[in-house]
This record gives sequence, C-alpha cells and structure tokens, in this order.
Amino acid sequence: MQKQASVPDTLQQAVLQPSASMPEGTATIRGWDFNDGVDLTGIMNSMLRTGCQASALGQACNEVNRMLSWRLDQEEGNCAPSEAQEGGLQPQDVRCKIFLGYTSNLVSAGVREHIRYLVQHHMVDVLCTSAGGIEEDFIKCMAPTYAGDFNLKGQDLRAQGLNRVGNMLVPNSNYCAFEDWIMPILDTMLLEQQQGTHWTPSKMVHRLGKEINHPDSIYYWAYKNAVPVYCPALTDGSLGDMLYFHTFKNPGLILDIVADIRAMNDEAMKAPPRKTGVIILGGGLPKHHICNANLMKNGADFAVYISTAQEFDGSDSGARPDEAVSWGKIRADAKPVKVYGDASIMFPLIISQTFAKQVDRLA
Repeated sequence: MQKQASVPDTLQQAVLQPSASMPEGTATIRGWDFNDGVDLTGIMNSMLRTGCQASALGQACNEVNRMLSWRLDQEEGNCAPSEAQEGGLQPQDVRCKIFLGYTSNLVSAGVREHIRYLVQHHMVDVLCTSAGGIEEDFIKCMAPTYAGDFNLKGQDLRAQGLNRVGNMLVPNSNYCAFEDWIMPILDTMLLEQQQGTHWTPSKMVHRLGKEINHPDSIYYWAYKNAVPVYCPALTDGSLGDMLYFHTFKNPGLILDIVADIRAMNDEAMKAPPRKTGVIILGGGLPKHHICNANLMKNGADFAVYISTAQEFDGSDSGARPDEAVSWGKIRADAKPVKVYGDASIMFPLIISQTFAKQVDRLA
C-alpha cells in the first residue's frame, strides 16, 4: 500500500499559518435575514455586523446617538458648573452642541426636507453651508426642482433654459422668481443699514428666513428657533448674482464677514461646559469652516463625516477625521466616523435611527 504524502512544510507554513485567537466579544459578520421580515430598525441594527460601509453606517448612528445622549451631569466633577447655573440650567439640561454642515447639492435634492426637520424641531444648534445651500431653499418655496437625468445634454438644456444639478433640473424661471422676491428685501436692508443696522451674512440669512415665512424652508425654522446659519461664501451663487445686480440698481449694501467669523468661532470656543459634535455632509467650505471653528476649543468631541470624496489628492473634502485630529479640530480622544457614501442615501437612514427616535425628548 502506497504511503500517503504529507503537505510540504513550506506550503504548511505559507498557506496554513496558525490563527491567533480573536479577542473575546469580537463582533461576527452577519447580515439581516429577510426571513425575519422588512424591519428598518432591525436592518439598521444589523449594519454594524454587515461589514464594508454598512459597518461604518452603523458606527455613524452610534456616534450621533452619543452626541444626542450626552448630558453634563454624566461628567465626573462637573455636577454644578457656574456656566450652567448662570444660565438657569441644571447640569442634566446642558446638551452637546451640534454643528451641521452640508453642501448646496443636498438642498437641491430631497435632503433639504431632512435638514428642515432637524431645524424645525431644534435638534441641531449651528448650521453652515455654501451659497447654493441658502438660495435653493428659498427658491424651492417659489417653484419646484424637477427630476432629470445625469445624461441629459448640456447644449440642449441650455437652449431650453434648464439648469442641471446632477440628475435634477432647475428652470431659469425659478431664479427670475427669486430675483423678484429678494430685490425689494435688499432695498429695505440697505435702508436699514443707513439707519445703523450692521449686516453680516448670518444676519442676512436670518432676515431672509423671516421674510420667506414658509414652513417648508430650512431657514424659516432657523429664524423661528434662533438657529444661527453661517455662510462665509454667500456671494458664490445666485445670491451673489442678486447682490451684484443690486450694486447697479441701488448700490451700497455691505455684509461684514469678519463679524461672522468672530461669531462662528465663538459658537465653538464658548460652548464649554457643553461638548460639541459635528456632522458634515459632503466637503468643501462647510466642512472646513465647522472643523476650524472647533479648533478654537481644542477640537470637537464627536464627529461624523459622510462623503464620497477620497483623501489621496490631499483635499480637505476627502480627508479622514484623523487628519482633523492632527490639526486639533477633532479631539485626540474622540471616536469619529467617516462613511464613504452618498449623503442623500446615508443621512436619512442615520436620522431614522437617531434624531427621529428622540424627537420628543430633544425638541
């Protein structure tokens, strides 16, 4: 009888390397079993154990819930801080201050309604966006944005007076309606400036939120709930076009961005004894402006990024949270999360497991 050959030692060592024992309690990978039905909460709870970006999505839900659950009375040695007492607050009432940043395309998209919900119920404390993130909200109160297609030809759309934002279409007539609405407001703002009002971009957004007086608007609710909105590049969009046109019709209106950088940085610097949390949808200016403000308090305590951008080109938009740690914009002992994905998909799922479940307690 022929003797059975054994696996050569070189193969044994190369392919069959013995495994180390996994630490006790290490999560195992297992996705949602649809034999258990269609259950959003169950599916979302399974994300942590699904792997890939699903696990990052689950981690982001946990990080947001950490922001929402934090109270000052949980901190050792901080049972009765003078700052809380001077404001008439008890330590258990002092919550984490949440900064929400988002790019303009998300307001063009249906994420606008998700952001409006958070502001309507005062579940976030500071907003930061780009110019399009301001104007598109107001324009949608006047006329709709339409579903289109990424492959529509620009030359054809231009001839039809249709502007494409990804797979969404905004007719030129929407911007005409916006101009008709905003020009008289700018005239009034100039008159009030001449009588002593000192305008900043955030004060302008506050005023426009009052003037729009529409419950679908993010900035109507920001006005109603005194949620500050910072937009240091307010001129970089249709609003800038309107301000430019206004310099010909009725020149002299001034917006002070220096006053706003003082106010924005103070939002973070003066937050203690509160902790701060940042939620960044996309990248660009809103991301950096919020993170840089948190540098003034030696970093945010909680952070969630949602972005499709990658870090290999060195852009701030693609940078992982750990880069912000190196700058002091996120605390070294924080547990930040980045989800690589489209915020129009990821953010409503996160809201469903965080803010929406705590709206009665937080509002």
